[in-house]
Amino acid sequence: MPAVAATMDVGALYASHGDWLRQWLRRHTRCSHRAADLAQDTFCRVLETNETVRDPRSYLSTVARRILIDDIRRREVERAYLAVHAARMGEADHLTPERVTEAAQFLDAILRLLETLPAKARQAFMMVRFDSLRYCDAAQALGVSERMVKRYVAQVYAHCYALAYAD
Repeated sequence: MPAVAATMDVGALYASHGDWLRQWLRRHTRCSHRAADLAQDTFCRVLETNETVRDPRSYLSTVARRILIDDIRRREVERAYLAVHAARMGEADHLTPERVTEAAQFLDAILRLLETLPAKARQAFMMVRFDSLRYCDAAQALGVSERMVKRYVAQVYAHCYALAYAD
């Protein structure tokens, strides 16, 4: 029965703060459609976590901000992939919807892989590789030594290698 109660709480949370969240996201994305999608993702995440919420707007904005950051990173990786592909092929005309879909699926697989890693290793890797932070800056942000950040990044690479060459 607790799952039903949590669902009703999220329903009430959505009813009372859904419009506010969409507007908040619209200010940050400048696109009402993208804001609606991200708001939906936010409430899906809230359903998955099943936490008690004391300050709904603060909680929702924190969850939405994290989802927005993930979305921005994903779009940056997509753009980078498309740019590299266009440079290799000489023309962007060779990009087909199938190739774009394949790239998006590849990106989703990478993101799922990153989600299986320990939080600190994932954060260190993303800071160093996606945010272009230096090891010392990532170490300071994570509250660990620079050497530990290097270990985390190496751990992620080893995990990727093991999955890529599992056969």
